Amino acid sequence: MSLRDQVNSAVKQAMKDKESQRLATLRLINAAIKDQDIASRGDGAEEGVGDAEILQILGKMTKQRRESVRAYEEGGRIDLAEREEAEIAIIEEFLPRQLSDDEVVEAIDKAIEETGADSIRDMGKIMGALKERYTGQMDFGAVGPLVKDKLCQG
Repeated sequence: MSLRDQVNSAVKQAMKDKESQRLATLRLINAAIKDQDIASRGDGAEEGVGDAEILQILGKMTKQRRESVRAYEEGGRIDLAEREEAEIAIIEEFLPRQLSDDEVVEAIDKAIEETGADSIRDMGKIMGALKERYTGQMDFGAVGPLVKDKLCQG
């Protein structure tokens, strides 16, 4: 079952269960997917976006909400921060399991080895390989500095 189908069936279930908060978040996910579908039509794509793009959308939505949580907590708006946390939990249901720190380091080492990278100029190749294989499973904002450190050491 594709991610799009999983989200749609979750929407139907939330309607049946009358879970308004969950339904609202699921509808936000669907809206983001549809926005990307429309944007990709201009690129000549016949169908909508695939699972890889949906994972990127979900990752972006999660990142935005984490930033909002931080801002709300700093502003003393714990109620809004909790609502954002609840949305993150719902979005993360559709994301694959996050890699542990050790698994991330292992994935970086493997990507460096496979791409034959030996300098900081190869960072783009490594990041591309990691994004291709591990979209939704690691925070690429945190991975970038790790890759840079490894390349500078080697």
